[in-house]
Amino acid sequence: MPTCVAAAGLLVVLARRDGCSWTALGLDPGSLGSGLRWAGALVAAVLLGYLVAVALPPTRQAFADTRATSLSGAALLWHLLVRIPLGTALLEELAFRGVMYAMVERRHGVRAAVAGSSLLFGLWHVLPSFGLRRANAVAAGVLGAGTTGAVVAVVAATAGTALAGAVFCELRRRSGGLLAPFALHWALNALGLLVAWLAFADAG
Repeated sequence: MPTCVAAAGLLVVLARRDGCSWTALGLDPGSLGSGLRWAGALVAAVLLGYLVAVALPPTRQAFADTRATSLSGAALLWHLLVRIPLGTALLEELAFRGVMYAMVERRHGVRAAVAGSSLLFGLWHVLPSFGLRRANAVAAGVLGAGTTGAVVAVVAATAGTALAGAVFCELRRRSGGLLAPFALHWALNALGLLVAWLAFADAG
């Protein structure tokens, strides 16, 4: 986690030296009000969606994930309040929707910035996708076993996160900064972990 925070800071320094303004990086203090309004709505929507999904039998088992159910209460809090916001969302939002987006947009325009940052965001998740089938029985059943299942998992993870990256870029554009995509990024990861833990920790 400290490495992620340091890397995020270094990327911002490099972008500033490249000539990117705070506004271009999505870090203009003037966007804070809009970002907070977007963040509140997005977090509430994600929480509602997860609560509905975990309450419905067809989707409930998707939350039975050992990455959540194996955590102690203290470890859960660490992930919710430190590891996910600082070790995941901060680095990825600054890297892909902040620095990379700004540097590509300066040279090639918004479309290239969205496409390039989103594609690389998807590729960033190739390695994490290797453990998806081991941690989640529903994912294992859907994706299949063996080499074919591994390939499907990588393709699905890459495509899914690339699409999410495009959504995060649009949130950045509409809200004027990185706070809104950061909040959505945190909510999708942290609240999913929390709901899974609350629903299945005893069974795990």
